Amino acid sequence: MPMLSYDPFETLLDLQRTLDTFRQSRWLESSPSAGGSYPPINVFRKGDDLLIIAEVPGVNKSNLDIQIQGNAVRIAGSKTIDYPNKASLHRRERLTGAFDRTVALPVEIDPDRVRAECRDGLLALFLARAERDKPKSIKIS
Repeated sequence: MPMLSYDPFETLLDLQRTLDTFRQSRWLESSPSAGGSYPPINVFRKGDDLLIIAEVPGVNKSNLDIQIQGNAVRIAGSKTIDYPNKASLHRRERLTGAFDRTVALPVEIDPDRVRAECRDGLLALFLARAERDKPKSIKIS
């Protein structure tokens, strides 16, 4: 019967590696959403093009900065809250501050054909795939 040896130091080392991985992840990152990357997004594919829906409640359109480069989309901005003068703050759960998020997409985007709409706390980015990134059919002679 084979003898199995137990090494408590290996168990502690595994725990340390797991904690290091967790600590280095962006899960604990401070952001206005207080729960991971902000703003939360969904990415949809519509034919050759893509659609990004981002939640930006309480963010003024003028405080948003959208940039496209290659296959990356950057959504940056800030969320502010104006409190009434001479009011004492009893409880504050709505966070404010700057945010900056870049998302890599599976295709290259044509920045000249991007359209953005922001309504009711939702940002919609309509992203057209770059022509040079689309596959070309080759005829065999």
